[in-house]
Amino acid sequence: MELVTKKKLIVVAGRGHPELASEVTRDLGVPLADIELSTFANGEIYCRYGESIRGSDVFVFQPHCDPINDTLMEQLILIDAAKRASAKRITAVCPFYGYARQDRKAEGREPITARLVADMFTAAGADRVVTVDLHTGQIQGFFDFPVDHLTALPVLAEYLRAQVSGPVTIVSPDAGGGKLMRRYANRFEAAGIDDIELAFIDKRRPKGTHNVAVAGELVGSDVRGRSCIIVDDMIDTAGTVTNAAEMLHDRGAAEVIIAATHGLLSGPAVDRLKNSPAREVVVTNTLPIGDEKQFPSLKVLSIAPLVAEAIDAVFEDTSVSELFEGDNF
Repeated sequence: MELVTKKKLIVVAGRGHPELASEVTRDLGVPLADIELSTFANGEIYCRYGESIRGSDVFVFQPHCDPINDTLMEQLILIDAAKRASAKRITAVCPFYGYARQDRKAEGREPITARLVADMFTAAGADRVVTVDLHTGQIQGFFDFPVDHLTALPVLAEYLRAQVSGPVTIVSPDAGGGKLMRRYANRFEAAGIDDIELAFIDKRRPKGTHNVAVAGELVGSDVRGRSCIIVDDMIDTAGTVTNAAEMLHDRGAAEVIIAATHGLLSGPAVDRLKNSPAREVVVTNTLPIGDEKQFPSLKVLSIAPLVAEAIDAVFEDTSVSELFEGDNF
């Protein structure tokens, strides 16, 4: 007996970011799979696939957004249900990967939550992960299966190139952003912007604190009269980037733009950014940004086309890295 099999693409989404999930499936040209999701009175999550997914290539879409513990658990439950429904391959699509900041022990008796979440995906039954701009790339090593690490850099760089003129300085708000700065500079230079310089800010966090950063000294470039672009992977409470913007403004920068992939915008972030000297704040829609977080200088770019291309490449077993010209490592 011979049987010729066909692969079937199934995309299912949790309740974390339905707008982005709809954009991605529209770009893919496939509908979102039918699924029943509900919450019991005590907060437990129930799910059931509304159609057969036996033998299918299932992509479980969910950014780990607020409330992060609920959205993460919901994705794990969706993965477990897919495994028990005999899906052939299960890919967790996490535009924002939660708990990534704790990727090592900075002090004694701390957890490494980035590894814990990786282990949870493995235990739930995932075969692959697709994510965007991890806090640190080495988190990929916490998984024993393939991780497709996407980057929003092409989307952000293309927009930013059109917003600046004259000499440009790419600024990292801490010393660890050297590779990211260089990648932005390469994109700008390829577009014909020649006067590009790099700088970073010596940032320190008081021991034992979270979401608290103290800007030290600007290292690497005189920013007087230059357009400065602060680049980072995420904006949480915005203390780091607003301190950096104020320092650049005080040093005579012609203008300051803040750019990051993930706009968490927690707590005082919106007020800080509105009152900062930054002309514009640019993020992507890896996380939902509600009306309460909107402000005039905020620009939200869509990551949906890149995520859709990556899902299509994974489904067709073609290269994901070629989509980003190597900038995703």
